[in-house]
Amino acid sequence: MERAVRTDLPGLTRRRRRPGEALGPYLMILPGWLWLAAFFVTPVIVMVSLSLQTGNFIDGFRQTFHFGTYADMVRTYHVQLVRSLVYGVAATVACAAVGYPVAYWIAFRAGRHKSVFLFLMLLPFFVSFVIRTQSWNVVLADHGVLLGPLKDIGLLPADFHLLATPYAVIGGLTYNFLPFMVLPVYVALERVDPKVIEASTDLYASRAGTFLRVVLPLSLPGVFAGVLLTFVPACADYVNAGILGGPSTTMIGNIIQTEYFTNLDYPGASALSFVLMGALLLAVFTYARTLGTDEVLEAAAR
Repeated sequence: MERAVRTDLPGLTRRRRRPGEALGPYLMILPGWLWLAAFFVTPVIVMVSLSLQTGNFIDGFRQTFHFGTYADMVRTYHVQLVRSLVYGVAATVACAAVGYPVAYWIAFRAGRHKSVFLFLMLLPFFVSFVIRTQSWNVVLADHGVLLGPLKDIGLLPADFHLLATPYAVIGGLTYNFLPFMVLPVYVALERVDPKVIEASTDLYASRAGTFLRVVLPLSLPGVFAGVLLTFVPACADYVNAGILGGPSTTMIGNIIQTEYFTNLDYPGASALSFVLMGALLLAVFTYARTLGTDEVLEAAAR
């Protein structure tokens, strides 16, 4: 049995720690820190160093601490950078407009079939991201299964098209990232105590009033998480713009891919990646400040 040592208060005892016991929590988290250092911190350091180098793929690159690469990339590709942020915001708003009612219905109306509907929503994720996006290329083709019949019966003009337009790219982003919005919102709504809603109705609140003053504020932590999980990857995506878009809908992810794999401009691609990262961090901090992170966290704790 472990020995107990008396404290200053009578009747209270405390267990004496074994040697090395205080290091237990740190040892448990050590694999996570090593993983983070190996696959995030180290690549970021390498990319920072690479973004400040000059040279070319043939003669090699050398470290010259050339910060002008960042200004050159922003000056050259600022249109694609702004377009990516606009597409990301539009896709996030569309995901919230579609995903919140879906999460609300599953949380409060699906009953014992909640798991079934959640599984059906996640079922497309068992298919490759590229294949799912390519399927929309088939659906939205000028004479595909969607536009073809509408053109045949005269509801749409023969020259109408959706591919290579912002609508197709934003639609693809919305489709691919919709579950990232639905799941956090569903988890937040699932935690809402039904007794709180009943109390609201007992106090003669209408359904709209109950939703706006009770349900919506309690679900804000899920909305906050859903917006982050949707906005960040949507802005950095290049698959949807590459498959569903055209030259006029190129996003910054497509530019980074071209700079790295086609032009072999490693410093430019690295600098552009950090410009995108900085823009996303600024947008996220602004969003968190506007929404009020402290209030959201307090609501989540309650």
